[in-house]
Amino acid sequence: MQRIRVLVVDDHRIFAESLAAALAVEQDVEVAAAGSGPAALRSLERATADGRRFDVLLIDADLGGAPAEAGRTPPPPDPATVEAPAASGGIALVSRVRADHPEVRTVVLAEGDDPRRAAAALQAGASGWVAKDCSLSRLLQVVRGVPRGETHLSPALLTGVLRELTAARRHRTESERLVESLTPREHEVLRCMVAGLGRKAVAERLYLSPHTVRTHMQNVLGKLGVHSTLAAVALARKAGVGPADLEHVTS
Repeated sequence: MQRIRVLVVDDHRIFAESLAAALAVEQDVEVAAAGSGPAALRSLERATADGRRFDVLLIDADLGGAPAEAGRTPPPPDPATVEAPAASGGIALVSRVRADHPEVRTVVLAEGDDPRRAAAALQAGASGWVAKDCSLSRLLQVVRGVPRGETHLSPALLTGVLRELTAARRHRTESERLVESLTPREHEVLRCMVAGLGRKAVAERLYLSPHTVRTHMQNVLGKLGVHSTLAAVALARKAGVGPADLEHVTS
């Protein structure tokens, strides 16, 4: 019998340990617990190194703290992710796990139904959004199902989540259309803006004068219909525009 290895990630220690103990009663489930995002990432790394990777992470939606390893900068948010809710610790950890351990399935455990945050979790890579007060049999169904590629949402959430995903896709499509109106050089400038470069650094990177870069930046803002670099970067990320490669660039 192949066992499913589960990691419960919750900074409420009593809840995490109680849930782990309840799941561990099942013969086909092996469970461990982590109290933070960084601790969960360390557990994943150790398990991978030992050849005993986890299959499923159960992550508290309101997990505190940022899921970043010491000395490592977290990746930028997924451009397709719904805006504000995606910043929460649990959903940010889902995104990191998807990037670093794509073979591991993640499920978000939440206090209640929230279509917008659930949609953000799915777009970050989660395989489900499940209430913390669901029955043990329901949670076991999820734990056994997501490694087979299943996605789990309550029926009450489904309509709201589909509405949020549709709206997010519509906004991204509009952003993509605006970005496509840029010239190749303006697109290069936009990628430098996404990378956080100022006008002088962009000029050095693209071998242009600061005045020319200023003109390109103004054109980018005008074509995107925004009034600030911050707004341009936010729109670019929605459209899937990544930062310029800064490996050999200094600002």
